[in-house]
Amino acid sequence: MSPARPRGRASGAGGPAGRTKRLKSGAEPFHAGGASIGPTLLDCWRWSNSDLLNAAWRGVLAEFVIASALGLAAEPRVEWATCDLRTRSGVAVEVKSAAYVQAWRRDRPSVIEFDIAPRKQVWNPATNETTVLPEPRRLADVYVFCVLGRRDRTAVDPLDVDQWAFYVLGRAYLDRERPGQKTIGLRALLSLMRRAPRHADDAVRYGELRATIERAGSVLDPGADSGRTA
Repeated sequence: MSPARPRGRASGAGGPAGRTKRLKSGAEPFHAGGASIGPTLLDCWRWSNSDLLNAAWRGVLAEFVIASALGLAAEPRVEWATCDLRTRSGVAVEVKSAAYVQAWRRDRPSVIEFDIAPRKQVWNPATNETTVLPEPRRLADVYVFCVLGRRDRTAVDPLDVDQWAFYVLGRAYLDRERPGQKTIGLRALLSLMRRAPRHADDAVRYGELRATIERAGSVLDPGADSGRTA
């Protein structure tokens, strides 16, 4: 685990000063001169985010799935936070997603690959300050790799959590085995997980995510399954 992990709000690393922590209902109207002009915020969401196979939106959707599994979906997502999510016990979580089927037509399924690059700098949205790290490093305690597994465009449904495969890996082990590596494919990831203490290459189901993430975040020594926890 990160030694300097803050123990504050659970759902992120903190938003800009004054930012609302309340979820919008979707009923909020667009307005002019103090009167509604007709469309609502829900109309905007439906217009902009109905293509669930869009790669950018799929990543946000995957974060929401993990947030809901962790009980962290009651507060708005924080863009550009140091980590995607933070559990109530303080485990910093990074969510990565990939899919075989994309929004655009392809002759063959996409190759599954994830970004695992260490970060060179951190931006604080509360102060608008950027801190350059002494050396690049990964900032989360746990990575959750989410694969939307269906390859049939007519059957794929990102809202069906049974179609997702979730692979959970502690950052400490990833740092030891793949220091400095920027990307990892699914086959290499599964091979890595087979050798990791307290891990298995089997995908985790939605209902198992919370316990698995907490367990992965508790491993201090990636070289030994000693049972020590933070």
